[in-house]
Amino acid sequence: MAAGALAAALVLAGCTSGGAASSSGSTAAAPPSTGAPGPLGGAGPAAATVPAQASELVPGTTADALAAGASAALFTTARRVLLVGADDTAAQATAAQAAQRLHVPVLVAGEAGAAEVARLGAEVVPVGRTAQDDAARRGLVVADDAGTLLSSSSSSSSSSSDGASSAAGQAPASPTAVVLTTGDAASGPAVATARAAGASAVRLPGADPRADAALVQQLGAAPQVPVVALGDAFGPADRLEQRLAVVRTGVQLPGPAGLSGQLPLAGRRLVALYGHPGTPSLGVLGEQDATATIARAGQVAQQYAGLDALPPAPALEVIATVASSSPGPDGDYSTETPPEELRPLVEQALASGLQVVLDLQPGRSTFLEQAKAYEDLLALPGVGLALDPEWRLQPGQQHLDQVGSVSAAEVDETSAWLAQLVRDRKLPQKVFLLHQFRTSMISGRASLDTDHDELAFVVHADGAGAPGDKEATYRALQAGAPRGVAWGWKNFYDEDSPALTPQQTVAEQPSPVFVSYQ
Repeated sequence: MAAGALAAALVLAGCTSGGAASSSGSTAAAPPSTGAPGPLGGAGPAAATVPAQASELVPGTTADALAAGASAALFTTARRVLLVGADDTAAQATAAQAAQRLHVPVLVAGEAGAAEVARLGAEVVPVGRTAQDDAARRGLVVADDAGTLLSSSSSSSSSSSDGASSAAGQAPASPTAVVLTTGDAASGPAVATARAAGASAVRLPGADPRADAALVQQLGAAPQVPVVALGDAFGPADRLEQRLAVVRTGVQLPGPAGLSGQLPLAGRRLVALYGHPGTPSLGVLGEQDATATIARAGQVAQQYAGLDALPPAPALEVIATVASSSPGPDGDYSTETPPEELRPLVEQALASGLQVVLDLQPGRSTFLEQAKAYEDLLALPGVGLALDPEWRLQPGQQHLDQVGSVSAAEVDETSAWLAQLVRDRKLPQKVFLLHQFRTSMISGRASLDTDHDELAFVVHADGAGAPGDKEATYRALQAGAPRGVAWGWKNFYDEDSPALTPQQTVAEQPSPVFVSYQ
């Protein structure tokens, strides 16, 4: 229908022997000429269609439900359908090959499959004993030429040993849709249907399209291509729609080669230098100019290369507001650096492939008030936010007289505001980091709202001292922690006695995904 208007080719993943799609980067056969008789004669007409919605979630977890949903999303009519058993992997491999040749759906024996056969008004071509028995039991009409179609398809097509299409390199120039799968075996027949309809298929084991850099690039180049997601793991539907709206922007997070996408902590460990520009006493970030700081961050991050499965990505944690011993003109005991003074460092870091986190030490101000002052910087992809409750004063308090604290309600107000900023501007997910070395620093922490899909929550253990004391703090912070948080760790060059090595840092459990150096 609208396939000719689609602007860019997307990658089609071939089917494995179990029927699941392979990783993005494989290619498949050219799309069918929809509405025309099949190439073997008598297999058509079958009409593939461009899904009417920009994003569509196919609910379910079983093979029959996913296959029927994919067929309903991608085909308006089909005179023939291929029918397989849910557990018959050999039949599924045969049907996947035949479907690509015949351009017809693959359905799975069961109630959902039978209902889709009725909607299409199709005759069935059973593949395997299970499908034959199901067709007979349900009274489905079996095509008179079923055996001929299968034998002709088998002799006319070839496949690799893992079931992938032999037509690699012939990716559809204008795919009808992108079909997302987690790669589980249950989605195999549905993926075969996608290939038959001229759609491309991308495997996302984590079920979050923002994690796949290739998909972000592809949909960014062709944002009008509809997306069909297979299975409940991609839901709920409104969240899928919001995620895909961000993916269609094509914006990638900064990072080393191969570490982009739109999730700041996906498949990587951020290793950051901490401090304030031009102020060595506040951390190593301020011990050299911007260019040298960025280079040093890369060198420190490289020390974590090969220590485990997470490759390191350099980052900066920049103190934007600095706790002050005097109230200052506004009386809040915090010195706010003008955003325009921080922008050159932030932009240079982003351009050099580093993520940046802005750290707030608000004194008697609130975190939300200070965060709003840096909205323009926080609107940049790759710039996250850190709250440092140690420096959050209550009325009458002063810094260093006590350890500061913040309520969960104030943290929630700040995270909700930041999540809304991300949502309104269709930005990649942002790091939202909470510094803590005492449980009292965040009152009511267990009640924190961590459900913002726009934010990656990190509890960052930032106490200094002997390794044993720091490890005890790390364990204490994990007790009663809010659900869904990742973990961070800070090493102090001067205050720790001694600082943990990168190997020791990675060995902490859970292994921290955000490591900073002060």
